[in-house]
Amino acid sequence: MSLMVAVYRAPMRSRNDAVDPQPAIDRARRLGLCGFGQYVDRSGEQERLVRRVGRFAEVDDGSFVWTRDTDGWFWLGRIAGPYFYDADEQAAAVDLVHVRPCEWLSSPMPEQDVPSAVIATFGRGGRNFQEIHHPSIGERTQRIWDARGNQSAGD
Repeated sequence: MSLMVAVYRAPMRSRNDAVDPQPAIDRARRLGLCGFGQYVDRSGEQERLVRRVGRFAEVDDGSFVWTRDTDGWFWLGRIAGPYFYDADEQAAAVDLVHVRPCEWLSSPMPEQDVPSAVIATFGRGGRNFQEIHHPSIGERTQRIWDARGNQSAGD
């Protein structure tokens, strides 16, 4: 039996409500990235951001990530390289600057095709990149990845 890789929720939404989340998701998919933003609005949040970045940087290559776009479609990707800070002006504009290379499948999935643990994790809300803990999530996600041909997104 092979060891299952970790599976994460990657909302890719700014903590600043004035930033439309869809352009961040579109940019991430187009450029083969996964990540989160820099925005903090309260004292003490900078330290939490530093810890979030550290945990994100330590995620194993090959880990799966799920995101959901503003139309409700789910996208599956796989971390494919080391953390870097994206200093591009467009990255700052969509508040998606803490990133990792990510290979995204070429097409999204409707909710009915997504593991229930993923749906539940997104249903709880929040904007943190976080691991999805469920006994079958690794196996179910791997099966979806394999069945969809392991094709990366291309524009």
